Amino acid sequence: MALRGRLHRDRGQVTIEFLGMTPVIIVTLVLVWQCVLVGYAYTLAGNAADEAVRAGTAVSPGGARLAACQEAGEKHLSGSWKGTVEDCGGTGYVHASVTVEVPVLFPGSISFPFKAEGHAGAVEEAKH
Repeated sequence: MALRGRLHRDRGQVTIEFLGMTPVIIVTLVLVWQCVLVGYAYTLAGNAADEAVRAGTAVSPGGARLAACQEAGEKHLSGSWKGTVEDCGGTGYVHASVTVEVPVLFPGSISFPFKAEGHAGAVEEAKH
């Protein structure tokens, strides 16, 4: 009989514990999501730099190389991700640097003061 009385007194304990843990669960999910966004920003920056260099190696040196390099890099920064393609060019060895702003929770919204950078380089293609 004592056990039965005790069970009735603990009836709402699980609900109270769950409500107490809900903020911890939400904060953990937000932090995991933010880590995913930071990682994806670095991935985008690296991929855009690779594509910029790939386009730059296929064009002869000069203004056309710079334009092709920047266009290809910016094309691979998707939608609401803000970034810039810098340092495109070179002779013999083409290099590019891409800087992507790291968003806070949602791409296209406010950004952290630090940026994700991607760098790439490749040897110029031989022209036959």
